[in-house]
Amino acid sequence: QVQLVESGGGLVQAGGSLRLSCAASGRTFSSYAMGWFRQAPGKGREFVAWITRSGGISYYADSVKGRFTISRDNAKNTVYLQMNNLKPEDTAVYYCAAGTGGSLASSYLYWGQGTQVTVSS
Repeated sequence: QVQLVESGGGLVQAGGSLRLSCAASGRTFSSYAMGWFRQAPGKGREFVAWITRSGGISYYADSVKGRFTISRDNAKNTVYLQMNNLKPEDTAVYYCAAGTGGSLASSYLYWGQGTQVTVSS
């Protein structure tokens, strides 16, 4: 069992930056690939980025490529999402998830409660 708690969301102007963190409980954090997803009002959950168990490889949705960076610190049981050059369309609740990796939500077993990111124009 893995429990995930996101933090770092908030209100930011377009062009600004935020860094999301996701702290995991348990001693098996490094056994899981980690992903970030987001859900805007009235829309489905959307893949943002994922990172392999070792942190050696990461993948991004085209909509965030070049602006967002996912990273992890297995010693701290934490995964991060650095978001730069934010746009109003990035406004959503952001969720971290632990699983086997990939861009499909069904590949992830454990989910955090989400953190709100709001980007004003």
